[in-house]
Amino acid sequence: MSAVLHPVVPAPAVVSASVAAAPDVVGDDALAFLADLHRRFEPERQARLAARRVRQAEFDGGALPDFRADTRAIRAGDWRVAPLPAALLDRRVEITGPVDAKMVINALNSGASCYMADFEDSTSPTWDNLVGGQRALRAAVAGDLEFTSDAGKAYRLKPEAERAVLMVRPRGWHFDEKHVAVDGARISASLFDAGLFCFHNAAALAAADRGPYLYLPKLESMEEARLWDDVLAHVEGVLGLAQGQVKVTVLIETLPAVFEMDEILHALRGRIAGLNCGRWDYIFSYIKTFRRHRDRVLPERGQVTMAAPFLKAYSELLIRTCHRRGAHAMGGMAAQVPVAGDPVANEAAMERVRADKLREASAGHDGTWVAHPALVPIARGIFDAAMPGANQHHVLREDAGADRDALLAAPTGTITRKGFEGNVEVCVRYLAAWLDGNGCVPIHWLMEDAATAEIARAQLWQWLHHGDGGDVHGVRPLLHLHDGDAIDFALLECALLNLPSRLAAEPMPGAGRVHEAIALLEELTRDDELAAFLTLPAYERLS
Repeated sequence: MSAVLHPVVPAPAVVSASVAAAPDVVGDDALAFLADLHRRFEPERQARLAARRVRQAEFDGGALPDFRADTRAIRAGDWRVAPLPAALLDRRVEITGPVDAKMVINALNSGASCYMADFEDSTSPTWDNLVGGQRALRAAVAGDLEFTSDAGKAYRLKPEAERAVLMVRPRGWHFDEKHVAVDGARISASLFDAGLFCFHNAAALAAADRGPYLYLPKLESMEEARLWDDVLAHVEGVLGLAQGQVKVTVLIETLPAVFEMDEILHALRGRIAGLNCGRWDYIFSYIKTFRRHRDRVLPERGQVTMAAPFLKAYSELLIRTCHRRGAHAMGGMAAQVPVAGDPVANEAAMERVRADKLREASAGHDGTWVAHPALVPIARGIFDAAMPGANQHHVLREDAGADRDALLAAPTGTITRKGFEGNVEVCVRYLAAWLDGNGCVPIHWLMEDAATAEIARAQLWQWLHHGDGGDVHGVRPLLHLHDGDAIDFALLECALLNLPSRLAAEPMPGAGRVHEAIALLEELTRDDELAAFLTLPAYERLS
C-alpha cells in the first residue's frame, strides 16, 4: 500500500512519456513526494559532488588520502551506534542481484539471511527495468509476487518466515534519473530509487518490523553520509515513520571512505547497521583515485586478491571499526557461478568460494555476499562452523592498525597479454549487455557487474596513459606486458579488432550492441581524462 503524504507539494515536470505509462509506480502523489525531496536536498547533493571533484584534483596533483585532522575527536570518542533491529542481528549470508521478478523470487527463496535488491551495479537503468523493479519489490513486500517464464515454469515466494530479509540498494549520489525532472533539472537517481521504494513499502515494512532497510553505495565522506541521514529523517517524517526506522548499511567501496569509517558510522549512528567491504568497487576506486600516480599502477585484476596487503588492511580495519561501535562488519562478494558441464572446473571454482569465505569468517566478519543461490549453502556452512552466535561483534581486532601507508600500498605483480585482452573483453561484453538492458552478466563463470567492468576499464586507461611516451617532466617509458611487448594504443586496437569475430562464435547478451560497446570503450580509453564512472556516458545511450 502506498503512503499518504502529509505535505502537499506540486508535482514535477515529466520529461519522458514513459512516466505517464507507470501511474501505479510514479503517480501524482509519488511524483510530488520525489519533487519535495529534490527541492530540499539537490543543492547539498551538488555541493557534495563538487567536493569530490576538488578532492580528486588534489589527488591528481600528488596528494594522498589520509585520516582527517578535523574529525580526530569522533575517531577517539567512546560512542556506539543505535541497537540493531532483530531482523538484522544475523546476516551471515547475503545474496545480491538485480530487481527483475524472477531474481527477486529466487533470491528471497534462496536460504540467504538477506537479499540486497540492487538498482545500482547489477541493474541497467532502463525505464522498464526501474519501474519493473519497483513493482516486483512492492509485490514481494505484499507477499504475492509471482512469475512465469516463457517456458511455462512458475515461480512463487515461500512463506514469509522462510524468506530472506529484503534490503535495497539505490544508485549512488553521482547518478541522475533522466526520465524525471524537477524545475528543469534531473532528479537524483538515489532519491528516485530509495524514495519510490520507501513511498510504496515503508508502512508495510515498518508494521512487520522489516525496515525499510537500505544499502548505501559509493560514499566518499562523512558529509555524504550525513546527507543520507538528513534525507531519510525527512522521509520518515513525511511518511509518518518513527525516527530511525529506516536502517542502512554503507558499502565502504571508495578509497577516501576507508579513512572516514568512524565518521560515516557517527553521521548515521541513529540508523546504521553496518559497513560492507565492497571490494570490487574499492579496487576501482583505488585506480581512479591514483589515476595520475604512476607508482601506484595495479597489476592485472586477477592478481589483485584480498591477500594483497592494502586490501587485507582495509578489511581488517573495517572489522575493528565496526565492532568497536556495535555495527556489523560485512564481507565481500563471491562472484563465482556454477560451471555447468565441467565438474572439475566447478569444484575448483567452489573451492575458491570456500577459501574466500573461510578467510572472511576467520578474520571476524559478521557475514558475506554471494551472487548465485547455489553458493548460499557453501557460504552458510563456512560461517555456521566459524560463527555459532548471530555475529562476531566480540572479535575486536585490536591488532588491526589504522596505518595510512598500509592502506595505500600498491601490490606487486604483472600485466600479461591474457590479462590485458581479458580486460578488453570484459568491458565490451559487459557494456554490450548493459546497453541492451542487462546489468548482471555471467562471463567466463564469473558474475560481472558494473564494478568489475569499471576495474577493467580503468586499468586499461591507466596502463595506456602511463605509457603514452611522456609528461610535463620529460620522457616517460612505456609500461610493458610480462612478455616484453609495449602497452600502447596499437595493442588496444589489435585486441578490439579481433574481438567481434571471437564473440560472434558464441551466444551472449547484447550481441547486437558489440560494435557500439567497442566504440564507447575506445572513446573512454583514449580520452585524456579518466571518466568518473563508465555508466554515466553509457546511460545517455540507453533507449
